[in-house]
Order: sequence, then C-alpha cells, then structure tokens
Amino acid sequence: MRHQFVDRPSGELRDETFFGDRVVRLLYGAAREDGSLLMRALTSQRLSKWLGYLNYDFPLAAKLTGSRRFTERLGILADECVDDPSTFRSARDVFERRIRYWDCRPMDADPSVVVSPADARMLHGSLHDSPTLRIKERFFDFEELLGADRTRWLHRLHGGDFAVFRLTPDKYHWVHTPVAGRVVDVYAVDGGCHSCNPVAAVAEVGALSKNRREVTIIDTDVEGGTGVGLVAVIEVVALMIGAIEQRYSATGYDAPRPIETGLHVERGRPKSIFKPGSSTVVLLFERGRIRFDDDLDANVAHPRARSRFTVGIDGARLVETDMNVRASIGRARRGHHDD
Repeated sequence: MRHQFVDRPSGELRDETFFGDRVVRLLYGAAREDGSLLMRALTSQRLSKWLGYLNYDFPLAAKLTGSRRFTERLGILADECVDDPSTFRSARDVFERRIRYWDCRPMDADPSVVVSPADARMLHGSLHDSPTLRIKERFFDFEELLGADRTRWLHRLHGGDFAVFRLTPDKYHWVHTPVAGRVVDVYAVDGGCHSCNPVAAVAEVGALSKNRREVTIIDTDVEGGTGVGLVAVIEVVALMIGAIEQRYSATGYDAPRPIETGLHVERGRPKSIFKPGSSTVVLLFERGRIRFDDDLDANVAHPRARSRFTVGIDGARLVETDMNVRASIGRARRGHHDD
C-alpha cells in the first residue's frame, strides 16, 4: 500500500519507504484479530526497550549500522552534523545526532510565527470543525491525550486546533520549541508504545493518546512571547523509543537544562530528544489563535495523493507535508480569540 506525502519546497508528491513495514503490518493485523492481550504485549514498555536494544545497541547491529553506508542510506548530510558522521559507532549515535540548525534550518524572524518542532511529516486540523472530528478521534482522544485530570488545560484548549508531527527513522530526532513563552506546566502521562507507522495509527483508534507521553504547557501571551495563547507541546513515545529527555538549550546545544515551570523558552531552540528511533509530537492550540500557512492547508487535502491515512480514516482526505524543524507552520491571529 503506497503512502505519499508532499515535499514542501517543490510541492511535489513523494513516496515514503517504511522501515520494518511488513513486520508492523503483520503485528498490527494479528493484534486486531487476536484481541487486546496481544496488543498489550506488542506495545509494552519492556518489549519496546528490548527491540530498541536489538536495533540500536546490540553489538552486531551497531557494527552494521554505524557505517557510512547506513548514514548515506538515511540521507544524512555530513555538513549538517555538529559531529563528524565517521565517528558514529551505532544506530543510536546516528539517531541522536546534533545538527548545525542555526545554519541549516533557518527560521522566520517574525516573533508571531509558530515553527515546526521537528524534522517531520505534518498533519493539522481543528478540534471544533465537524469534518475533521473523525481525524481527531482516529489519532487521539482529546481528554485522554492531555490527561483527564488536567481540567484547566482541557477547558482552555477545548475546540482549538492541532498539528501532528510524525518523525521517521531517517529524521533528526531532537524536538525544538515551536513558540516563545513561559512554561506553566510540565507532566507525564503513562501509556504504551505503539508504532508511529500509519498502519498502526489506522489500526489502533486513538493510538497517540494511548502511548506514554510528556506534556509541556506554554503561555505565549507574555512579554517576548509568540502571542498565540496557550500551547500544549506533547511528545509521544513509540515502539523502540527508550525515553524522552528534556534538554532545553538557549544557545546551540550548550548548558542543557530540564523544562521546568516558570522557565521562559525561545522559539526554535532544542527542547528534548527522543532516545532513539522515531516518534510523534502533537501541538494543541486555543481556538482561533493560530492561522496555519496556506500551502499546508492546501497540501492536507491534496487531490492526487495516495495516503494510508486517507484510505484508513473514513475516506477523509489526509496528506502529510514534509517539514524542516524551525520552518513556519502558521502565525498568531490577532484579535480573533473567539472565532
């Protein structure tokens, strides 16, 4: 089954090649047929860590993947990396690489622009717009995603907008701050470790809100903030993800520190790292506070794309756009808080 996305610079459709696609399709197909016991085993943290070790740290795997051929296969550009790729000794080194983002991932200087938190494939929509409700319900349950006990944030973000960023194994695996503002809450929500392959998203309703995740709530309506209201940054683990480490750095990757309540963060700075593999970031916005870029609105309903999401989610038109970290995804809508 083909899965296409839109290449943002050219606007052209590209085919995605999935790592371990047959295995994921087999496992999720079996889990659907055999019930919840197999699904719980498949998505358990213990199995996920074991698979992660075999793929990223096991000596034989390290010997095979720590080679120049592996980095070339992933399309990693040596001149983007902070460290020389020839020093990488394992798949973990490759996936946790640092890049010279200040040079190779330019950012719009307009402080009202919201930027992509990752090198990733992006989908977006509205929680209040009825044609996209089935999209939201397929990817995540709103209350479950944020945590049913977080009533203040549930109230503020109810009926707002969302963006989902799916990191693939070849991508740079640091998450950057999409907005500037003051951190008002940080917490973790327990869960499993579903794959981020579209097959898994389609097979398991609400998969993102069932995975273990870390939530950062940022108030951008402060001095020096982006001005898009309250923003939830939700980092979701996936199959073979060992951990999410919070490492905010105001300059380069220097002096990393944990994300804490009261911390003022700037746009486009390293915030955290998935260790290792591929996973997903979800952004939630208050209603009427962000206007997504026009090309992204057009891409998500691309009429010619063959998308696994389109096939699997009630025929809804759903096409991802390939994004660079720190690239614009939208901007603050001034004076439209209630539309």
